Formats: sequence, C-alpha cells, structure tokens
Amino acid sequence: MKDFAELERKLGYEFKHKMLLSEALTHKSAKKPYNNERLEFLGDAVFDLIVGEFLFFKFQKHSEGELSKLRAALVSEKSFAQIALNLELGKYLFMSNAEENNDGRTKASILSDALEALIAAIYLEAGFEVAKRTALFLLETNFPHIDAIHLIKDYKTKLQEFTQSAMAQAPEYETLRAFGPDHKKQFEIALKLDGKEFARATAGSKK
Repeated sequence: MKDFAELERKLGYEFKHKMLLSEALTHKSAKKPYNNERLEFLGDAVFDLIVGEFLFFKFQKHSEGELSKLRAALVSEKSFAQIALNLELGKYLFMSNAEENNDGRTKASILSDALEALIAAIYLEAGFEVAKRTALFLLETNFPHIDAIHLIKDYKTKLQEFTQSAMAQAPEYETLRAFGPDHKKQFEIALKLDGKEFARATAGSKK
C-alpha cells in the first residue's frame, strides 16, 4: 500500500482506516473490487452542505442568488481540481496504466472526484464537524479571498444586476470600431447607460 503520511499531513487529518482512504483514491479504471465513485457521490453532497452553511453565515446580507453563485464557484470541478493539484493528489491515485498514460493524474475531472471522495471518507470515519473543518481549511488555504470579486468572473452579469437594481435599466454595449489585420483583430466597445457613454475599452474580442 502507498505511504499516505504526507497527504494526511497536508489534509490535517490522519485516517484510522487506511482501506477507506485507499478506496477514496481508487479510480474506476484500476479494476479493483472497489473504487471512489460512491464516495464521490456522497462527497459532492457533503461539500455542498459545508460550503452552503459557510456562505450562509459569512455573507448574511447576500441574497439567495448571490450565495448560489458563490457556492457554484467554490463547489466546482475547477476549484476542486486546483485544491487537488496543490495537495499533489494525483501521485496517490490508483488507476490503470492506460488512464495514467492519458494524463489521468492531472485530469481535472479525476482530481475533483478524488477530492470529493476524500471528504466523504473523512465524513464517514470522523463525522460532519471534522469533515467540515478539513474542507474549510482546504478551501480557505487555496482561496484566501472568498468573495464575488475574486471568485465570480462573469462581470457582465454582475454589472447588469447592479444597474438594474440601482438604475432600473440594463447596460448597452456599442461596437465603435474594429481594426487591425484579420488574425489580430481589435475591437473598441463603449458601455452606455440611459444613452450616455460611461466607459470604453479595446481588446482582441468583443467579449
């Protein structure tokens, strides 16, 4: 069996039952009698509750919609894969040679599932409070700024929500000009509110 001591140190939790930890780190391609699919299913729900509770108390003035967006940003394949990479989780996974040769140890979906399975395993072995402490430690270590500015990148939607709330209108975008060669086209866009220009910017795509 692999030596999980370094991983457990990074998690801040030492497993009493190493077979449970081994199961959490076993990809279905390994063709063992067990894999982490069922634990991943449970871990997804546990993470959802942990993050939902955390955000509910941290942002007491946020609306349900704002909280949902923050939770979606944190409870996501991208976020979990980033945490897993920082834990070097890939090197502990059990998988087939074919999956490993297919970059399985760095594949976001596999890493994300393994992290969820790990939290589920801690939940099963030590209970909700310990799983919550571990999950929040990982989230806050990897995302020191948990707020909309740092986590939600859909600025266009955020601006529209703000202007509709404050001014009862949606912003308008006008393409002022497109210039440059086809392979390096530039676009100048103006942002307007109530027919007045508030800002303009130039970039390599209209988005």
